[in-house]
Formats: sequence, structure tokens, C-alpha cells
Amino acid sequence: MEGAQGGSSNNQAKHKKRKSPVQRWRPISTEAVPQKDDVNETSNSGSRQVIEDCITSSQILASDGPTTVVIEVTAKDASLSKNNSSLESSSAKVVIEDNVEVSGFNKDLDGSNVSETYSSSIEVDVPLMRFVKGKGGSVQKKIEEDTGVKIIFPSSREETSVVLEGSSSESIRKASQMIANVLEEAVQSRMLDYSHFISLPLAIHPDLVDKLHYFQSSILRASACNEESDKDENQSEGSVDEMDHDHKQADGSSVSINLQVQEESVKVKIDSKGSQSDFGIDKSIFIKPKTFHLTVVMLKLWNKDRIAKASEVLQSISSQVNEALENRPISIQLRGLTCMKGSPAKARVVYAPVLEVGGEGRLARACKVIIDAFVKSGLVLERDARQELKLHATIMNVRHRKSKKRNQRNDSFDARDIFRKYGKEEWGEYHIPEVHLSQRFKFDESGYYHCCSSIPLPAEMQAE
Repeated sequence: MEGAQGGSSNNQAKHKKRKSPVQRWRPISTEAVPQKDDVNETSNSGSRQVIEDCITSSQILASDGPTTVVIEVTAKDASLSKNNSSLESSSAKVVIEDNVEVSGFNKDLDGSNVSETYSSSIEVDVPLMRFVKGKGGSVQKKIEEDTGVKIIFPSSREETSVVLEGSSSESIRKASQMIANVLEEAVQSRMLDYSHFISLPLAIHPDLVDKLHYFQSSILRASACNEESDKDENQSEGSVDEMDHDHKQADGSSVSINLQVQEESVKVKIDSKGSQSDFGIDKSIFIKPKTFHLTVVMLKLWNKDRIAKASEVLQSISSQVNEALENRPISIQLRGLTCMKGSPAKARVVYAPVLEVGGEGRLARACKVIIDAFVKSGLVLERDARQELKLHATIMNVRHRKSKKRNQRNDSFDARDIFRKYGKEEWGEYHIPEVHLSQRFKFDESGYYHCCSSIPLPAEMQAE
């Protein structure tokens, strides 16, 4: 702003309407003011905020030039670290300049009677953002009503900074704590789905994949390469238990496998859409053979830091896992079919039981090493840590079902005929070559789950 240029200019400036002073808060890097006379900012361990304020008054306008006043106040910054809310105090510099408009700041010209607006930003990972908002904004509204704090969400879906604006540091602290409680509850609930899991890949064995294709096509009485039944398969995301992927062979040829079962297909009633509607069986409830695996433990890794930590944990226990296997190759046998809860008449999950070849318990000990390490790291939910491991290879699961017409809570299918034909099926023996940190809903070129990290297990002896 230029100074007055003569008496007429001064008189004109004096009669200008005084603007209401306002304030803008913006978080900056950690700094503090060591002395009142020192306006240079130096590094400090506490977080701080800078208030940029400018007022236009008749007294200032009457002066010969621009006026800048620097004063010091004590500000409080509420910051959220993970799930713990902390409140820190630091010195903050208030710069008062003319001709800059800011909002929410009112005071007299002598600096007294200050009315402040407090602001702080907290980091909320993208998968958790919806829980702070709540259904129809219900959670956000409750926090705002209870604390008087305004919650401002980022405009971009990729951003994670949520801004809190309130009239006091206490209101900011209270809102931060309420958000922390919401996030803690969300992480522990089933509303936040599992994102990763530790898997023992079985789909690396082509003969097993072929047998699963034949099993599926024999039940549905359809060819494994039927385009009509396969066209939308890549869009299925699966469920917590097991998921599969595109099962069409690379050369597009049909699968012809000889199994130690009767040559006839399971006789079921198939409708025009390729589903056995009367028995609750359709193509979507079969796992995708190219994702066939055993699950060791499920994980909720909702940000890059947790994924990196999980990868580090897996790599750190490589030698311990192999020691549990006595540094010898490990193989499993799949035999028969079993229902997980329920009965064949009202089946929800059908799986092949897993037996360790040799029955020495080495695989169970190796899995325990893995689970214990992830529990110790804090990456496994408490309720999951209490569950006893039961290795199984899921083949059919109603949670995969695409149709929304059936009641999901009571969904089931009649598997009695399937058990008559395949109940004692010998699926074969298979070597387990490695352990994966697998990501759900994402697949590699092979069709198996995306591998975030892996450790090798003892290799099989090559036959001469």
C-alpha cells in the first residue's frame, strides 16, 4: 500500500470505511520464536501455526507509510498421531499488516480483546475416510455438533489431510479424540475389509488348476472355455475366505482331465443362464482356480506404511520359517470335500481338507512362526490372533455370489450330489515352494494374487 501523497490524500484515506479484521490459519513446518524482539523463526520440536492478519484502520491509513506490527501469542496445536490424540503448546508469531483480508480474527487496535480461531490437520488414510464421514454424513455431523468444530475433508480422493477448525484448543482436542475412537472402532470392525493375507500358493501347479476347472465344469455341465460364462469373471473381487481369477487357458483350448471319478457329470438342473437355481449353485460361487491357495493369516493393511512393515516382518522371519521346516521341502495332500459349518444340504463353504505329507507337524510349526511374528508386530487384529489355524483349500463359497437376489445372511446351496461324486476325491500331493504377502482384489500376470513380498521355502529334490 502506498503512503499518502499530500494533505488531500490523507483526508481521503481518513474517511475510508474501516474493514473488519479477519484471520487465516495455515500449518507450516515446526518453528518457534525464541525472543520477543526476534522475528526470525527457528526450528523447534513442537508444532505451530502462523496467523497472518491484516487490519485497515483510520489511524494506520493516516500514517505516512505501511505499518507492520509483530506481536507474540501462545497458541495450541492439536495433533493426532495414529490413534492417540496429543495437545502441544508453542509460541506463534502474529503478523499484522495492512491491506490483506483474512477471516475469523477480531481485536482492538491495541492488540487486546483477541478472539482466535484454532485449526489443525490430522492424517486419515483413504480407506478410513468414509468412517469419519459416516453414512449420509452422520458421524461427521455428530462430532461437529458435540464439539463445535468444523471438519473439512480434502477435495481429492488421493489426499489424506482432514482439517479441524474450532473456537478453542480444547474443542480441537475433543474432536481429534472422537475421530481417533471412530477409526479404532472401524479397524476392529468387519466394515473395514481385509486387504492382504499371508498365502501358500497352490495355483502354481498346473495339474491342480486343471482338476479344479474340470470339477467346476462337470457340476455346471459347461465347457471350461465357454465364453458366455467367463466373460465377466475378471470383474469379481471375491471374499475374505478365498477368491479365484480367470481360468481360461492361454491357448483358448478346452480342458480335458482324467480324474478318478465317474465320467458322468453331476446331474443338476441348469437354467438358461448357466446356474443351478433350484440348488443355489451358480458359476460365481466357485473359486477361480488360478488363485487356489492356503491362507495362513488375514491382514488389514490400509496404508503404505503398514504394507511396508508387513513385508519387513515376512522377510525377517525367513530363516525361522525354514528352521521350523527343518530345512526340508514341505508338501501337502488334498483329499475329499468338507463343509465349513452347516451340512451338504445347506452348504455355505465347501473345501478340501489339507494333510501334511509325512504328518510330522512341520507345516503347522512354520505357520505358527509366521502368525506369532505378525501378532507381535501389531498387524493382526486381536480377535484374529485368538483364532486357531485350520489350513483348508476353499473350493466353493457363497460369499462370492454375484447375484443380489438371494438373502446373503442365510445364503446356502445344496451340495449333496457334489459330495456323492467328489466327497472322497484324491486331489493329489503338492509341494509348497514359497510364502507370499498377497494383496486382495489385485492380480499378477499369472492370474494369482499380487505378491507384495515373498520368502522361499526349501526346494524339492530334482529327480535324476
